[in-house]
Amino acid sequence: MQTSYATQGDGGSIADARHHATAFLERARTGHGPTITARAMDLTQLVVSELVTNAGKYAPGPVLLQLRLTSETVEVTVWDSDPTVPEARVADPGRIGQHGLEIVKAVARDLEIRREPVGKRITARIALADPASTT
Repeated sequence: MQTSYATQGDGGSIADARHHATAFLERARTGHGPTITARAMDLTQLVVSELVTNAGKYAPGPVLLQLRLTSETVEVTVWDSDPTVPEARVADPGRIGQHGLEIVKAVARDLEIRREPVGKRITARIALADPASTT
C-alpha cells in the first residue's frame, strides 16, 4: 500500500502533508494491512512534519511526499529540488532550531539520503510495532 502527495512546500502544506499521512495510515488500519500502533501514527506525523518543513525551508519549488507500508515499517520519503545533502548537527541544547534531522534520526529505524539527478530524496523508515518493553 502506498500513496503520494505533492505540494509547493509552503507553510500550509506541512499540516496538509500530516493530514494526508494520517488518512493513509487510518485507511491501512481499517483495511487488511499490518497493525499500526498509536506510536507509529504519532512518529509518522512527526517525521512527515520535520521532512516537509525542511524541504519547504531549504528547497525552492515542489515537494513530493511518498508513503509506503511494508510488513514492518512505514516508509516516509520526501523529494525536493535542492541537491544539497543535509547532515544532522551535533546535539546542542543551547541551539534554537535546526534539530529536525536529529529528531528524524532518533525516531526512525533507518534513514537514507540520496542525491537524485534533480534534487534529493530522504527516506525514513518507522517501525509499525512498538519496541519491546524492558520493564
